[in-house]
Amino acid sequence: MRTAHTVETVRAAEEALKARLPEGALMERAAAGLAAACAGLLGRTSGARVVLLVGSGDNGGDALYAGARLARRGAGVTAVLLAPERVHEGGLRALHAAGGRAVPAPGAAVEGEPVPMAPIVARADLAVDGIVGIGGKGGLRPAAVELVDLVEAAGVPVVSVDLPSGVDADTGEVPGAAVSADATVTFGTYKPGLLVDPGADRAGALRLVDIGLDPYLPEEPEVEAVQHADVAGLLPQPAAESDKYRRGVVGVVAGSERYPGAAVLAVAGALRGGAGAVRYVGAAADAVIARFPETLVSAGPPHKAGRVQSWVVGPGLGEDREVRQRVGEVLDSDVPVLVDADGLRLMDRDALRDRAARGLGSLLTPHAGEAAALLGAQREQVEAERLGAARRLAAETRATVLLKGSSTLVVGPEGGPVRVNATGTGWLATAGTGDVLSGLAGSLLATGLSAREAASAGAYLHGLAGRYAPVPPGASEVAAALHDAWREVLRP
Repeated sequence: MRTAHTVETVRAAEEALKARLPEGALMERAAAGLAAACAGLLGRTSGARVVLLVGSGDNGGDALYAGARLARRGAGVTAVLLAPERVHEGGLRALHAAGGRAVPAPGAAVEGEPVPMAPIVARADLAVDGIVGIGGKGGLRPAAVELVDLVEAAGVPVVSVDLPSGVDADTGEVPGAAVSADATVTFGTYKPGLLVDPGADRAGALRLVDIGLDPYLPEEPEVEAVQHADVAGLLPQPAAESDKYRRGVVGVVAGSERYPGAAVLAVAGALRGGAGAVRYVGAAADAVIARFPETLVSAGPPHKAGRVQSWVVGPGLGEDREVRQRVGEVLDSDVPVLVDADGLRLMDRDALRDRAARGLGSLLTPHAGEAAALLGAQREQVEAERLGAARRLAAETRATVLLKGSSTLVVGPEGGPVRVNATGTGWLATAGTGDVLSGLAGSLLATGLSAREAASAGAYLHGLAGRYAPVPPGASEVAAALHDAWREVLRP
């Protein structure tokens, strides 16, 4: 499990650790890890040219100390100082002692002729972004933007120190200009902004450097990203005495005469979610049976379909009086419920709150546009503030929320760590893949997983299937690739 902690938590842990270490030891640990990562990216340090983009404070100090280590190994290191009057003095002394040099950035308040930046940047093999630390707020200042633009125009690879400058460490929000890194070396623990988009999209490859913070961090992180072993521990495993009913039965209320494919895709996901049987209720029974004859079909209403351990409701339902009644009936049931697509528009929030009061799990799976409609916000706002939007929606509905997107988030109504899924791919941005995910996660609910667990495992498997499906994949091919995703996760 990758775990991430807030800036406030990290700062407190750092202070506790510093009290037990010699002065400067913590920064030296960070700089050693940063320098090793940079050397690995360069391949050969001797003769390489490195440019450090240095702001004020400890973030710039980390970059300077790392630059000094690279210079001692034969690299030509130039530090561009955005605030020479507030530079980390110890780091600057170390760089000079190692043979590196420092020049003021364009616009810096220093005497003398400005140093041309373009030649320095153009010759560089690597740029180290030490402009703003994890405590920074807002976008980059104009002088920093000018410098970053030069690096991007020259095509120089960028390694960010702890976090890409301009990204909010706690939320992943990017309120203005920001660095887009090829790699980010972070210290002690991940930061939420490295795992949550849009910030995560700017972080590149992540490397965590252990600087000894673990004993001083709380057990419960702010954000966590599940990995293979975590999902393998959640997935249902049939025992010798299992039968289809003991393994769980999922009911699917989806599709319509106009959108029969939504029913087929939701059932496809449900059949690959680990439950023992799938019951389908709706107008697309003929299409479902033609594709999946193992499905148990019913004309409805839901309460006449037979016993189920969970319901999936919403994909491709359309909207009429009968459909609204079926959504309401599902929400009134006494089993866990997943609501997606049209079901999100038709659901009664009072019914969700009543389910919460009865201790029943409810899982909502909106994309950004659907979440915006539920929150009375704009889609762009949700996409820019994904973490905050998911938390607000979970709190307002008292349901677990799986916010789909480039970084899928799972947020529970009771609080606790936010789950981030890192297996997704842009190829999943195609019609019908959300229906597959709904069926998959709903089936996992039927096996006995909680809404949070079913959402986390479902999103993880769905993302893997998107990678394993032929390129470019259709939703049916993503559903078929779920077999490979299961095998990969469960492989010793």
